[in-house]
Amino acid sequence: MEQIYTIPINEKFEAARDDHSCGCPVCALYRMLEDSEVDLIMGASMMEPDIRIQTNKLGFCRTHFDMMLAKKNRLSFALTMESHLDELREEISGNFLTNMINPTGKPVDRIKKLDSDCYVCERVERNFARLISNVIYMWEADEEFREKFKAQPYFCLPHYRLLLEEAEKRFNKKKQAEFMKDAEGVVLPYFDSLREDIKFFCKKFDYRFKDEPWGNSKDSPERVVKFLSGDLHTKI
Repeated sequence: MEQIYTIPINEKFEAARDDHSCGCPVCALYRMLEDSEVDLIMGASMMEPDIRIQTNKLGFCRTHFDMMLAKKNRLSFALTMESHLDELREEISGNFLTNMINPTGKPVDRIKKLDSDCYVCERVERNFARLISNVIYMWEADEEFREKFKAQPYFCLPHYRLLLEEAEKRFNKKKQAEFMKDAEGVVLPYFDSLREDIKFFCKKFDYRFKDEPWGNSKDSPERVVKFLSGDLHTKI
């Protein structure tokens, strides 16, 4: 029986099964979470005091700054930044009294922490870990989902790793081998076809092959990047 937490997983896996241009379904789940978090922080969550405390403390990475600006809600963005800048100004002051109050110590320490923290990243990664766990659970518990899993176009290598790691934590050796067989059945054929496409892409720059049709190779450089690094972040 479908539960609330299985609905988005089923939706993304069905979409990629039916249209292979959707790519890695786990990347699609990540983008869904990310876009939802950006929408929340640019909407009602912006005015919640406990959320404002967290955004003031963590700030945002450049990727999520750009996504927030792309939402066109400039007033929400400006109000969030007004509060963030007011607090940050005090925390990076070299004033002795301020540094006594500021638990992060020196301005350089606070700025360094700001460089590595992001409110949206933290939220997305926490929820994404649960989604990965649920994918593995559904593969084990739902035969219909297992068939959807095996019908995927590919899993990008970063998410392939996460799926294998979660399977290692959850399953005994026998069940791990079953999962590995299904996962490899998705990843390795795509890997091999991608290798052939990129090889032919290179050949097309040899004059002997200039009149040969491109086939599936023309966008192979872009597909290699998505396969090796993932296709993350809603397009800005």
